[in-house]
Amino acid sequence: MHLCLLLILSLFSCIFTETKPKLTFDEFFDYTTFPLLRFSPTGQHLLIQTRRPSWNTSSYENTLWLYDIKTQTKKLITTNLHKSIKPQWSPSGNYIALLPKNHSSVNRADDPQNKQQSEQYIYLYSIISDELLPIQIGKDILLAFTWSNNDSSLYLANTNLQSIAEEDDSYKDEWKDVVQYRQGVMRQSSTIYRIDLNSNDNALPVEKNIVRNVSSLIDQLLYVSFEEKLIFSSASALIEHLDYFELYSIDLRNTSALSKLTNNEAFEIELQLSVDGRHILFRTFNLSSNKEKFNDTQYCLYSLNLINGQITRLGEKFRGNIIGYTTKLDSGVYILGQLGTEVQIYTQQSPTEDLIYHNGWNGTYESIVSSHNNGSIAYVYSSFEKPMEVYWIDNINQLKSAQAITNENDLFTRRSLPQTKVYRWINEDDHRVIEGILHYPPGKYESKNLSLLVLIHGGPYWASLNVLDLVWYHWAPLAASEGWLVLEPNYRGSTGYGDQFLNEIRYRPLSRPGKDILYGVDQLIKDGIVDPQRLAVGGYSYGGLLTNWLITQTKRFNAALSGAGVLDHTSTWGTMDLPVLLSYLFGGFPWEIPHISQNEAPIYQLDKIRTPTHISTGEDDNRVPASQSYILERGLHYLGIPVQLITFPKEGHSLNNNPWHGKIKLREELKWLQKYGNQSMNYNESSSNSEKLKLTYTLQFYMILFSIVVRKNK
Repeated sequence: MHLCLLLILSLFSCIFTETKPKLTFDEFFDYTTFPLLRFSPTGQHLLIQTRRPSWNTSSYENTLWLYDIKTQTKKLITTNLHKSIKPQWSPSGNYIALLPKNHSSVNRADDPQNKQQSEQYIYLYSIISDELLPIQIGKDILLAFTWSNNDSSLYLANTNLQSIAEEDDSYKDEWKDVVQYRQGVMRQSSTIYRIDLNSNDNALPVEKNIVRNVSSLIDQLLYVSFEEKLIFSSASALIEHLDYFELYSIDLRNTSALSKLTNNEAFEIELQLSVDGRHILFRTFNLSSNKEKFNDTQYCLYSLNLINGQITRLGEKFRGNIIGYTTKLDSGVYILGQLGTEVQIYTQQSPTEDLIYHNGWNGTYESIVSSHNNGSIAYVYSSFEKPMEVYWIDNINQLKSAQAITNENDLFTRRSLPQTKVYRWINEDDHRVIEGILHYPPGKYESKNLSLLVLIHGGPYWASLNVLDLVWYHWAPLAASEGWLVLEPNYRGSTGYGDQFLNEIRYRPLSRPGKDILYGVDQLIKDGIVDPQRLAVGGYSYGGLLTNWLITQTKRFNAALSGAGVLDHTSTWGTMDLPVLLSYLFGGFPWEIPHISQNEAPIYQLDKIRTPTHISTGEDDNRVPASQSYILERGLHYLGIPVQLITFPKEGHSLNNNPWHGKIKLREELKWLQKYGNQSMNYNESSSNSEKLKLTYTLQFYMILFSIVVRKNK
């Protein structure tokens, strides 16, 4: 009787328990991210940028919202925001300067018939009148801008994309349409202007006063009222040397004086002015040359004293990766620090003090900002259990009780998302502990004998994190929802595990992380978690490169997904926009380390591949040229291995122009996994039989031909 009662109760429990539906393929792509948060100088408003696919226009919609802290309401400013140049508050907080999406830098066409540059505009949004006011700024391409110390003027950094041939008639007469490569590529300069706004009629063309010309591109521009200076970070489209990336200052009282503030082999990014206006804070990522002048580290945070030029590292004792920061009202900083798969918030009050950890939720905190008026804090947060939203709190002690102020991704709270856990194993070659994230199919947490997809992150200097960022390159939750157990390995070279862990990839950029990954697969098999006959592997960018490498080292994978993966390092070094990365990873130029370049290259071991491989690439990819994918496709085609290559027009490395491209990529990869992933097929044997058959037919042909010749001679 007791047993019957338990069964009845169990049955009723099953009936009345709400079961969330599984995340569908189409739903996965309707996710909203938050690229920008920014407090007003008064602390009364918060700018929020959202980004989501616009399927009808085959583009991404970048929308800017104005959130009122007091009334807890938000107002739409524009759905036409430029995707990379960020809006900025005026000093009084009465205006927001922004760039529209149709700014010509979005579509820098290479078509010689489409060289005419149109008039450019900055828009001023008035908080008081709720109007967008256009400001005509000329035809040059805007790179960066900053307000002065008041609402009446802006500083702009522009560049002109016209070629020398278009500017100089004598050059055109001599060279016609012939291009001098290095002269064209390296001809990168900027002009800094000051524009004074016409308060009576903002639609009138503004007068542009040249501050000075600069012999580099400009990535970020800051006005410093202390001693009246402009600070800028230099940049280059072609990254052959890291000394192209430094910080400089211009004294506006004597604009002929250009001072170099840094001299390191690092990218300087995310410049912020301290509350007292006397320090510039910035993040860096180092890649030292073979001279080994500087230490190679994860992303670091520095403070530059504008009075004496001294540079101080913040968070120096933190062994993880600093992925973001914001200055505090009391002159300290909030730091977003990554350790392993988690990103948490820390405080540092002064360079000599240790970081203070703030106890929040497990997961990933991003885009933190703090009001310099009242000290309130806003940030973006997500985890595998909670979708991405914006949160606002009065002070840092409220992390555990924070409430979201956006509701863009509510759909995903009503879906059954895959359960995850951190999984650790040992590389038996050097006894390094490696970890990764396991994503279980919904309803199969801790199950055994599952089909496995190894999904490898790019970089290599990044990591798979406890974050719900549903985009085409972070698609483990989608693959798990389709029935795969997904392993995201944080192999050697990943951030968040210390500088030594990061640097151990050097000189063995494929074989060492490749072994890290294969030992993880071995452990999953030993633990009975996965079926050794149902294994697949894939990745994009550096993950694609590692995929290409792994399928030359083992025949255990039934299917492979190679996205924008390098095949031959030497040709990639000669054609990519970031050759300094390969020179660092391999320890020199191709002619200096030919043994490493060859031993660590998939191209020289292509004949070992037996895995059906799906390949994808952007046609305009400058980071990993599309030619690498074409070479892989041709090689596998000749070898008789099932292969499919798809390319995306007008897309670079990040596939961020048309959301349909990322969606179609994953659609086709899931089809490939369905076709090949769960069946072990020996293409080695089938290829061998095919070759034997070809040889038999060839011998028969020559025997017939020989007999004809003999008969004729008789």
